[in-house]
Amino acid sequence: MTPLLSLSRLIDKISTRIGKFTMWLILATTLISAGNAIVRKAFDMSSNALLEIQWYLFAAVFMLSAGYGFLKNSHVRIDFISSKLSHRARNWIDVVGILAVLMPFCLILIALSWPLFTKALASGEMSQNAGGLIRWPVYGLVPLGFALLLLQGVSELIKRVAFLTGAGPDVLESEDTKSDEQKHMEEIEALAARKQAGEK
Repeated sequence: MTPLLSLSRLIDKISTRIGKFTMWLILATTLISAGNAIVRKAFDMSSNALLEIQWYLFAAVFMLSAGYGFLKNSHVRIDFISSKLSHRARNWIDVVGILAVLMPFCLILIALSWPLFTKALASGEMSQNAGGLIRWPVYGLVPLGFALLLLQGVSELIKRVAFLTGAGPDVLESEDTKSDEQKHMEEIEALAARKQAGEK
């Protein structure tokens, strides 16, 4: 199990670096969008290339950070159900979900999107808008994004199996991997408990 856990840590480092990189893309998107709006209003000028690069950067943030979101447990969970389950049950649900849903879904999307990317790359497909950008980079984000999500799925699967076999901690219980919704609910429950205690 030790080599697999080492692989999991390596994948986590890759996802973290890519996730932090995408944060800068959000800043770039915001600055380009603001600059484009100012130029359009002040000088009555616009650029399709600048509009499209905003879409490309937004797509990059969405696709490239999916694995980082999975690492940080920020994806959607039905918390009011999962919080009632045992630690082992939650990890078993994740194992089944990763193997039966996440991995097949990622593989299907990679298989379907790869030909679109290679075709656009070979043909040099351009945007139909005047002054628009080449299309293959944004098409390439789809298989790349799902490959990164699949890679993080492998890491999460290793961590779940490690916990179930007693070889690692329960990462679902780690404060760092709790979603914002989980933390918020815990704060509300703690506040309600304090209020109830004060009324007695």
